[in-house]
Amino acid sequence: MFDESLSLTVLGSATPFARPGNACSGLLVEGGGARVWVDAGSGTLAELQRYVALGDVDAVWISHLHADHSADLLTAFYALLYADLEVPLPVPLFGPPGIADRLAAFLTNGPDRSPVERAFAVEELHDGHVVPIGGLTLRSRSVTHGPPSFALRVEDGAGRSLAYSGDCEPCPPLVELARDCDLFVCEADGGTPGHHSAEQAGRSAALAGARRLVVTHVGSGLRPEDAVARAASEFPGEVAHADPGRRFEVTRRSRTPGRTTTSPASSR
Repeated sequence: MFDESLSLTVLGSATPFARPGNACSGLLVEGGGARVWVDAGSGTLAELQRYVALGDVDAVWISHLHADHSADLLTAFYALLYADLEVPLPVPLFGPPGIADRLAAFLTNGPDRSPVERAFAVEELHDGHVVPIGGLTLRSRSVTHGPPSFALRVEDGAGRSLAYSGDCEPCPPLVELARDCDLFVCEADGGTPGHHSAEQAGRSAALAGARRLVVTHVGSGLRPEDAVARAASEFPGEVAHADPGRRFEVTRRSRTPGRTTTSPASSR
């Protein structure tokens, strides 16, 4: 029996490549009788299987096609088709325009197009895309990153909500999507074009009126605890880092800002 609570488990948060003990970007969202693999960066397929069998994933959602957010779709393709798993195929896959052809180009070793659609039922995202997965509703907005990129909001039937920036620079659609969410996961890879700095992540969370902030995808030149402190300088609520393996329960809270905490050691 599925747990009806809404939760998020960090599969990885490393950038721009996987590190020992930390895969690239990936999240497992569970709630409403559904399990959604959000971003499939390098190393996340192995981490996903700590918590759920691949055959029990109800859908995959990909923010954009940079490898640190999508590379493990390639290994998932082989697992779904050739590992003798009891998996109802094809698995719903939501991603940016062109995702099926991009996967096929990587997988093809010959003149014929790889049969990506045997493993994945691909549906391309667009600004304002909405889809129900079990008792969850997934809403996507186009955001500013470089390649076609999307942010995600997940809501359950009890009114709980979480938002995820993917990779993007501060932009109005992200703030609108994250408006009043209970948990906001925002990247903090630096203040370069196409990305948030830690301070900007805090500012976006404050503008959205989010209740809690989790900084992820923190640039290699910044320690996680420093990213938390910098985000907290712009956001009055609770701030944490996306430690690999950490689980966040999404609960409705008072809109009164909470205290800011540094991130404790991860546990699995």
